[in-house]
Amino acid sequence: QVQLVESGGGLVQPGGSLNLSCAASDRAFSLYSMGWFRQAPGKEREFVATVSWNGGRTDYADSVRGRFTISRNNAKNTVYLQMNSLKPEDTAVYYCAVDRNLYGPGTRQAEEYDDWGQGTQVTVSS
Repeated sequence: QVQLVESGGGLVQPGGSLNLSCAASDRAFSLYSMGWFRQAPGKEREFVATVSWNGGRTDYADSVRGRFTISRNNAKNTVYLQMNSLKPEDTAVYYCAVDRNLYGPGTRQAEEYDDWGQGTQVTVSS
C-alpha cells in the first residue's frame, strides 16, 4: 500500500489560485500513474486530472481544463495540482490517488486506483 498525504488546501477568493501537493511514501512512485479527484458536499466523487507514470500524458475533466495543471516530480515522490481562476463550484475535498499498475498512462476511472489520500479541503468563497 502506498501512503499519500495531500496538502495545500484552504480558503481562497473566486479568481484566486492554490497549488495542491500529494506526497507518496513508495519509492516506486515514479512507475505509477496518479490522479486527482474531488467530492463536494452532497455530490459524488468526480475525476479532476490524471498524469502518466513519466508525466508524458495528462488528462483533465472538462470543467477544469485550461484552469488546472497536474504535474509530478518523481525525484520528490510528489504530484501537484496547480489550480488557477478558481470558482465557487470548485469547492470540494480534493483527493489524490495512485494506480499501482506499472507504467500506466493515467485514467479517469476511480475504480482503477489502488490507494487514496485523506483529502484536503478547498473552499472558494468571497
